[in-house]
Amino acid sequence: MPPVSAIRAALLNWYDAHARTLAWRSSPGTAARPDPYRVWLSEVMLQQTTTPHATPYFQAFTARWPAVSDLAAAEDGEVMAAWAGLGYYARARNLLACARAVTRDHGGVFPDTEAGLLALPGVGTYTAAAVAAIAFDRPANVVDGNVERVMARLFAVETPLPAARSRLRELAGTLVGDDRPGDWAQALMDLGATVCRPKTPLCERCPLTEWCAAYGSGRPERYPLKARKADRPHRSGTAWVLRDGQGRVALVRRPDKGLLGGMLGLPTGDWTAAPQPTPPPVAAEWRDAGAVEHVFTHFSLTLTVHAAEGHGDFIWTPEGEALESLPTVFRKALERGLA
Repeated sequence: MPPVSAIRAALLNWYDAHARTLAWRSSPGTAARPDPYRVWLSEVMLQQTTTPHATPYFQAFTARWPAVSDLAAAEDGEVMAAWAGLGYYARARNLLACARAVTRDHGGVFPDTEAGLLALPGVGTYTAAAVAAIAFDRPANVVDGNVERVMARLFAVETPLPAARSRLRELAGTLVGDDRPGDWAQALMDLGATVCRPKTPLCERCPLTEWCAAYGSGRPERYPLKARKADRPHRSGTAWVLRDGQGRVALVRRPDKGLLGGMLGLPTGDWTAAPQPTPPPVAAEWRDAGAVEHVFTHFSLTLTVHAAEGHGDFIWTPEGEALESLPTVFRKALERGLA
């Protein structure tokens, strides 16, 4: 077992000199803690996306809803539209549910313990630990993909992911301490994001090479080992781009549950291996506008696009506004239909 105190001192010293400047972060070692609302919001946004992609969304959200009570009072549709492009839209629904619970049940103040945070709607183990550590400086075992990679290399874990996750979490827990727990959590994340990178680790810049078993092996990029991914299934579907001749396009509100639940989207049929395209019930001469490809986490999609002009009972939205607010898959289809 590497010396915990030496590892912690080396990494925290490195973090003091090399911490990333992020919109939701306080400078390392400062007494002032970051706003729990901003920490929580950033952690939810950063799930399944990158920091550069999430940052403009974070800035837009905090400018529009600067406090958790402001977000709690927002209309569902406004928040879902603002979330478009971040993916995993169930997170946006959970975001609202959590904001409203904090405002309603806690007077707009986030609980300051992992247990209290875990009791909030939509807050899981990772988010609770991250907010407890970063916002409240609680000793918490914060393990994301970057931390998993650092642990897999530091200890040369031979079990492949995802089976290794419990072991990697256990190893990360051995390094958690009472001294600067918020900075420690962020230091591990920064090390994984900027130095201990997935394909090209910059070992010459790493403060932990002295104790890194993967570095000692001469093949640090080999870790973490990964099990072979199963082939992603493929589905097909049809999207209908209906315009009214006045610069507007027909949208529908998708059901609350299911893929892209609660979001505005184009009229579309089922997405299956062999879909049966059924156009919207309007009098229109549909023309083939081509197809677009999109990849979701669990399947890939070919979406055939048909376009026409007509009228009907839809949510008529200016084309430019629709292009800015629709989820990526529908934006692709709309761009194809408009072209």
